[in-house]
Amino acid sequence: MDRESETMLTVENLRVAFPLRDGGMQEVVRGVSFTLGRERLGLVGESGSGKSQTGRAIMGLSAAQASISADRLSFEGINLLRCSPAERRALRGRRMAMVLQDPKYSLNPVMRIGEQIAETLLAHQRLSRAEVQVRVMKALSDVAIDDPARVSRLYPHEVSGGMGQRVMMAMMLIAEPQLLIADEPTSALDVTVQLQVLGILDQLVRQRGMGLIFISHDLRLVSTFCDRILVMYAGRVVEEIAASRLHEAQHPYTQGLLNCLPRLDEARHPLPTLQRQEAWRGAA
Repeated sequence: MDRESETMLTVENLRVAFPLRDGGMQEVVRGVSFTLGRERLGLVGESGSGKSQTGRAIMGLSAAQASISADRLSFEGINLLRCSPAERRALRGRRMAMVLQDPKYSLNPVMRIGEQIAETLLAHQRLSRAEVQVRVMKALSDVAIDDPARVSRLYPHEVSGGMGQRVMMAMMLIAEPQLLIADEPTSALDVTVQLQVLGILDQLVRQRGMGLIFISHDLRLVSTFCDRILVMYAGRVVEEIAASRLHEAQHPYTQGLLNCLPRLDEARHPLPTLQRQEAWRGAA
């Protein structure tokens, strides 16, 4: 069997809703379904389309007041909807991990960076102090941090947003998870470092057989990096397409997003704007 076809994650009819002040519920993820093998799956759409909430629901990181349901939500044969909090904690970090979008809200401001990365590793493995130090230095080096020893001694406020994002990646990858959900992992990086980080992720998928869900609003980036793309609008997946065939997209929302991109081969001023249609929301 082809490695990409080996399903590790199955999501069927995933729904995430939050309570409203009037007592009602507002669905932000509405019937999302997909499977993930040992591949790079892109999840794209505008802000508010439900991309991050989908990733958080898979990880069990949704807010306490969220209501989550699915016909099936399983990882490597484990029913994620029936896991106890302790079972979820055992999975997170060791077998499945998520790089969150904004590192300044995810890193502990009173712990040194090296200590935080080591804490992730020690939560799942029993290693000597020397072994942990070696693993932490390698994890920082793997995400293109030139002086890992110095950076490991810094506090989060002493690093830039881009470096903080790479630190978060090192923290999530150090325990070698099978599934990584990366929420805008390159948004604060310059182009050179962005390519280095994407190369690292690509290598992990190819060599380690890791499954990757890459959440982004950057259609061009996702189309060149991922194997498949799911396009989300108003909490729904409106189109699934091979990344190499994104230019052949059929849904008017995907076509509209592509049409709004600037092009080098023609003058476009002003850029077109997306004219949304109520029909794209689909049934509740």
